[in-house]
Amino acid sequence: MTTATPSRVRPPASSELDPEERMTRAEIEQLQLERLQQTVRHAYANVPLYTRKFDDAGVHPDDIRTLADVERLPFTTKADLRETYPFGMFAVPMSDVARIHASSGTTGRPTVVGYTKGDLDRWGSLVARSLRASGIRPGMKVHNAYGYGLFTGGLGAHAGIEALGATVIPMSGGQTARQVQLICDFEPDAILCTPSYLLTIADAMVAQGIDPRSTSLKVAVLGAEPWTNEMRHELEQRLGIDALDIYGLSEVMGPGVGNECLETKDGPHLWEDHFLPEVIDGETLAALPDGELGELVFTSLTKEAFPVIRYRTRDLTRLLPGTARPGMRRMEKITGRNDDMIILRGVNLFPTQIEELVLGIEQLTPHFILELSRDGRMDALKVRIERHPELSIETCQSAAEVLATRIKVHVGSTVAVQLEEPGALPRSEGKYKRVYDLR
Repeated sequence: MTTATPSRVRPPASSELDPEERMTRAEIEQLQLERLQQTVRHAYANVPLYTRKFDDAGVHPDDIRTLADVERLPFTTKADLRETYPFGMFAVPMSDVARIHASSGTTGRPTVVGYTKGDLDRWGSLVARSLRASGIRPGMKVHNAYGYGLFTGGLGAHAGIEALGATVIPMSGGQTARQVQLICDFEPDAILCTPSYLLTIADAMVAQGIDPRSTSLKVAVLGAEPWTNEMRHELEQRLGIDALDIYGLSEVMGPGVGNECLETKDGPHLWEDHFLPEVIDGETLAALPDGELGELVFTSLTKEAFPVIRYRTRDLTRLLPGTARPGMRRMEKITGRNDDMIILRGVNLFPTQIEELVLGIEQLTPHFILELSRDGRMDALKVRIERHPELSIETCQSAAEVLATRIKVHVGSTVAVQLEEPGALPRSEGKYKRVYDLR
């Protein structure tokens, strides 16, 4: 069991918070209702897809009289965004669109999102709020290792750092040796990247003879992929930092939809003055009460160019009461996605479940991948994991056998665990690919 790392930064004082962060729950809900009504009218009047979907569902913007009435509205899916490719979801003239972002489109047409100047200003202020919640302050130097370009991470984080009044080091992703050099030379206070890539950076420091705990880094704001509290402990211990979870997705805005607060580290608080979250049953599509696990759904409340109504994120979580920001609900850390789930001989399994077990065995490294194959008529799963470079092969092999046993006990499936030499598996250069389907 690892011990908590003493915080190297301080949480914000009440006087430093935005007025909305100090609102009561009742005040937040009243603001949400006003903004929901405005957004629904805006989407219905200006986005043909929403006009058609509302009409087909027999619902009109005037029917939205309470927050609960959001359940009468139709869902939006990624298929809708691809159907209207490239600009059919825009609710303003192209002359009012200040920027366009898009997903990678690896599974089909990319999903395209647009922003007005007002959207960009609000996005920057929400990322700034997120960074401040993480302990970053004006005047700090922030190393931004999220990828720049059509991906929302790099430029979204960049704008938030500037809006906060901190100094941006716009490194982007990749070039790991140069990342290490600039961290040592420029002495940033904070780093923004994916959790798997921060692990890659820490490994590169060790390979160069640098103690990861000796750098100037005090805090890491990590997102863009699911990660566990066990990974948080691993990174905090290895680098002597505070590690905070930032949440977002391009279809809803980008990074900054929610963020963990330094004083609690108990899951991202959602910035509910700008987004209305729900959790639904992924099969029946029924809304679930707070506290129950299901699929996260968002309705934007202030977006002009690209409003989204009940967007199905596919992320699995549960909504919880606010703590550090009592007026705004939290969500449990994302443990997986509906479309990341592996069904292995009838058992549902997520890569984060394996990560949690791996990080509980000190003799194994966190570097692993999952390979799905077919053995006759049955699916098979192999965990390929690197052995610890400072321990004997026999010790690591014994630990691999322990891992296989724990997966069987905790997950309910028999898997093969294959030990690999240090450095044999690919390293993260941004979002890490854990699952390789060889069937």
